Amino acid sequence: MRALIQRVTEASVVVKGECIGDIGQGLLVLLAVQRGDDQAIADRLLDKLLSYRVFSDAEDKMNLNVQQVEGGLLLVSQFTLAADTQKGARPSFSSAAAPADAEALYDYVVTQAKARYAKVATGEFAADMQVALINDGPVTFLLEVNA
Repeated sequence: MRALIQRVTEASVVVKGECIGDIGQGLLVLLAVQRGDDQAIADRLLDKLLSYRVFSDAEDKMNLNVQQVEGGLLLVSQFTLAADTQKGARPSFSSAAAPADAEALYDYVVTQAKARYAKVATGEFAADMQVALINDGPVTFLLEVNA
């Protein structure tokens, strides 16, 4: 499972002209489910998302996590992060999970995130989404959790 996380001052997701999810300060998480991913992997990734220290403390060091700054968590499915870009000029998506499996695991992550943390917003699985953000820093990390 891969998650591209971006520390933001604000972020939003629009589908068909309607804002369906938005946060102020927090993390925008673009989430890709890969073949072989399961709930145990999803749980480990969520643990990492909620505890990853990317926000500045009083000494301006990245020492605080999203919960400590009471920031938002905006979860957006993005299968293109599962692309294999090693060969040629066109990405291969052979490592991406099948759509039904990916949706089930994405929904699981969303449900678990909402159960563990109050400030969770989401995109819409497989929708044509417009994602807007102001990256703070910029600070961006690619998190990967494998079996």
